[in-house]
Amino acid sequence: MVALLLVWCAALWGLAPEARAAGSWQELAPGVAYRGFDTPTAHGTVRVHLLSVDLRARGVDVDLLYPGAVAARAPISRLADARGALAGINGDFFNISESQHPGTEATGAAVGPAIAARRVLKSAVPRGQRFGPALPPDTGTSEVFGVGVDHRARMGGLVLDGSVTGPAGGYPLGGLNQYALPVGSVGVYTSDWGTASRARAVCGTDTDRAAPCTTDAYEVTVRGGRVVAVAGAPGRDPIPEGTEVLVGREAGAGQLRALTVGDRVRVRHRLVAEGAPVPYRFAVGGYPLLRDGIPRPGLDNTTSAVRTAAGSADGGRRLLLMALDGAPEWRSGMTVAEVAALMAREGARDAFSLDGGGSSTLVSRAADEPAVMVRNHPSDGTERPVSNGIGVFARG
Repeated sequence: MVALLLVWCAALWGLAPEARAAGSWQELAPGVAYRGFDTPTAHGTVRVHLLSVDLRARGVDVDLLYPGAVAARAPISRLADARGALAGINGDFFNISESQHPGTEATGAAVGPAIAARRVLKSAVPRGQRFGPALPPDTGTSEVFGVGVDHRARMGGLVLDGSVTGPAGGYPLGGLNQYALPVGSVGVYTSDWGTASRARAVCGTDTDRAAPCTTDAYEVTVRGGRVVAVAGAPGRDPIPEGTEVLVGREAGAGQLRALTVGDRVRVRHRLVAEGAPVPYRFAVGGYPLLRDGIPRPGLDNTTSAVRTAAGSADGGRRLLLMALDGAPEWRSGMTVAEVAALMAREGARDAFSLDGGGSSTLVSRAADEPAVMVRNHPSDGTERPVSNGIGVFARG
């Protein structure tokens, strides 16, 4: 039945199930292998770069690569080498530009939730504030792909559960280290945010990323459970460990204006996993393509581009990481429907779309080599700095 489904998907999406040039696996370390091959699509031949990671192999691990701050960017090769990773690919879509808000700094922060080494870094921006192609139906910005504490890869959702409690009572948190806060909400920023301005957080609306920045904003700094400073607009000063900065817009700004220096304030926040049996050790944002071997409804089969994807196979015990080549001769790319078919052909039961275009980058090295090399040709002609990625580690 599964074989028939894959043949049907391949025929529908323009991918012949046998249509791939021979490409042998190259072992990078026990349990980690790389393979490059060509395959025809409806728009032309593309080159595929694929990593297979056996999460059962001794010493093999996977974690989020990021520049040490949510609001920062760096090339994947630099992030991988800094951590001693064996391989890696780029991750989530991110706040790449702010041409619609002149004078406002693009933060470089990712769209979706992020967890690194079990440390919660951020939650998801509103759907209308995301960067990247249109989402498939019934998906949102809280979708993640990651590995749980059981060492199995999985997809799911991570939603923010948090609150602010002060002298006048409590109210829910609308964001954690996000480049865009929901209208009327209060968000919290921690030392994980970095040094970028927090002004972008109050621009746009939940449905329109290009909407003007609000003029009704307020900021409160909390240290040791007490308010230590207030300001009439979001700032950009670095946030020390143990300090939390609350940013409010519209109704949220009004709630923060009720606080004064010296007030006791309790800020609580966590990410809650929807449908996940165990907590995530690492998680990155994007959107699902396959679930239980079935393509998600409404996947685009017309727009072709260079793309990146992650998938899980063998009950989550094997991880697949894929990036298309962006060199001119292969730049025709794939539609997201074709990527779903490709990942299914390679054995994925679940598959997840990550950022594509000029961001698509796959790097790797052999275990005895000192630095990774970029396996694909980024379509920008050089590596694009990105907000995060997935790193593969093999420790002896």
